[in-house]
Amino acid sequence: MSLFSFGAKNATVIWIEPHRIHIESGDRTINSADGLPNEDDLAQALTKMPLGPTQWIVDDLMAPSVLIRDIVELPQGSEAIDAFFRWRFNQAMASEIPHAVQAVPLEEGAWLLSGMPEVQRDAWVQLGLKMGRTVHVLLPRWLWLYNRLAPSRTMPGMLLSLCPAAGGKFTGTLAAWGRGLSLLRQWSDPVDPDTWVTDRILPSAAFLQRENRSPQEIWVWGAPNFPPTSIPLHMIQPEIPVSEAL
Repeated sequence: MSLFSFGAKNATVIWIEPHRIHIESGDRTINSADGLPNEDDLAQALTKMPLGPTQWIVDDLMAPSVLIRDIVELPQGSEAIDAFFRWRFNQAMASEIPHAVQAVPLEEGAWLLSGMPEVQRDAWVQLGLKMGRTVHVLLPRWLWLYNRLAPSRTMPGMLLSLCPAAGGKFTGTLAAWGRGLSLLRQWSDPVDPDTWVTDRILPSAAFLQRENRSPQEIWVWGAPNFPPTSIPLHMIQPEIPVSEAL
């Protein structure tokens, strides 16, 4: 089952982050210790959505991603390839939990891997099926934002996909692009915006500069404001579409 697309004509959007479930009628607060909605929370949200295909946009750490490079040769056969990418993903995540992993080829032997614990993915898919709101797309938030932003830009850039935590801090993802996706870094430890700049953005920009891929702009999602840097900064408006053609 693909994490990225199932070719639906149109899907209603449900947005899941550790602090909220967002649907057209508003937000529902998540109060669980692990930041994951329980089945009752999800079921109540789904009952307020139209019957039919749904597109689930989830927090980056619920469906983490990794960019791997220099893949010269793949095993023979689809099962062997799937097993290889699951192994690479679990190796990168230092995880022994079985994950459903989707691999997307990029350029020059690079692949984007995004995964979700199989038990969690299967439970959500089965709940959607039972509720008549079939899961047709399941995407991490950063990739949903990246797919809408990067293709329209004419210069190398950087995206911050942030999720609020206690004390004005944020977890999230840094993704950068030139001709395509060039850097992907994710952090589960929350820090304040100033630390994002000094410890995450500036070192990443320095790395990209050495690779001749210096970002010319930064786009920020998830924070009400953000400290300025030497790179022009843009805040992404927080509105989320109710539904999308897929």
